[in-house]
Amino acid sequence: MVDPENPDGLKARIVEQARALGFDAVRIAKAELAPAIGEGLDAYLDSGRQGDMAWLARDRDRRRDPRGLWPEARSVIVLGVNYGPDADPLEVLGRPDRGAISVYAAGKDYHDIIKRRLKALGRWLAAETGQPLKVFVDTAPVMEKPLAQSAGLGWQGKHTNLVSREFGSWLFLGEIFTACALPPDLPETDHCGTCDACQTICPTAAFPAPYQLDARRCISYLTIEHKGPIPLEFRAAMGNRIYGCDDCLAVCPWNKFASQTAEMAFHPRAELTAPRLADLAMLDDAAFRTLFAGSPIKRIGRDRFVRNVLIAIGNSGAAELAGVAESLLDDNSPLVRGMAVWVLSRLAPRRLAITLERRDREKDENVLAEWRDVT
Repeated sequence: MVDPENPDGLKARIVEQARALGFDAVRIAKAELAPAIGEGLDAYLDSGRQGDMAWLARDRDRRRDPRGLWPEARSVIVLGVNYGPDADPLEVLGRPDRGAISVYAAGKDYHDIIKRRLKALGRWLAAETGQPLKVFVDTAPVMEKPLAQSAGLGWQGKHTNLVSREFGSWLFLGEIFTACALPPDLPETDHCGTCDACQTICPTAAFPAPYQLDARRCISYLTIEHKGPIPLEFRAAMGNRIYGCDDCLAVCPWNKFASQTAEMAFHPRAELTAPRLADLAMLDDAAFRTLFAGSPIKRIGRDRFVRNVLIAIGNSGAAELAGVAESLLDDNSPLVRGMAVWVLSRLAPRRLAITLERRDREKDENVLAEWRDVT
């Protein structure tokens, strides 16, 4: 057991133990957030910019302050793991027959890896202090980016994501709420200056103002959280981004200080590095589950994923891929069928017209209805 009269000593041992477990950044914050954070959350939710993410509004009172989530919390240990890529994640955008997958999702699911480390650190801390604690990794109503800024890990940039002077844009976060009163670190200050690179690169103009995000326009939201047909106005701008979008992260000048992750589990899997769109479009449910076992991509399901892939095919300009879309006109998923119609309207409109003429009346009416819905 630790000496309760020596909190600085305990903090030093926490940092040492966390680094031994594979965490790259360790800082301490008080278990509180400034009232302005809650006010900003209210303004965001009241504007409707969260889109389909109704769970954000359901938990707003628990989000605004760590003690609203767990009243016994006195300190928050904020931990980061570097997932920096070894290449420019935007390079694949110039290969229209290939799919662009966000850096964070190209390897193994970070939730599983970080949660194991958090639990190991939590068991050690509980044994050392005899005090209760809670561990979180992006699965509970925790305002982790404001807490990370309060703890000094980085600051929320103009794109609303965390930016680190040491790791740039590439930090996975996890938190341990503890009943121990630990000496807090100094908060980080904003170092964005006059830079607006993240704002101007956004393909869908998802930032109405610096430090504000309209999720309804964000490609990460559209390809991951949004369940229905993606609005027509955003499809061309999606390009070949089939799961997430790294544009605003990748252009941040602070990435010049970033380094490739040392965690092999976060290195991109070969089969998810610029995968061929034609192959991905033909995945059935079983093949989808097999390919994305242990991946965060698995949670959106095959139909939404193939929806994304078809939009990328429609943006490819590759007429030879029209046959892939045509083969999906009779798919079991209305979402996939609708996107297949849209693809053919882009790549082979005459072929689509002929295909519709050859269908019986009932099928023709169904496809036409889908066509009207998705356009």
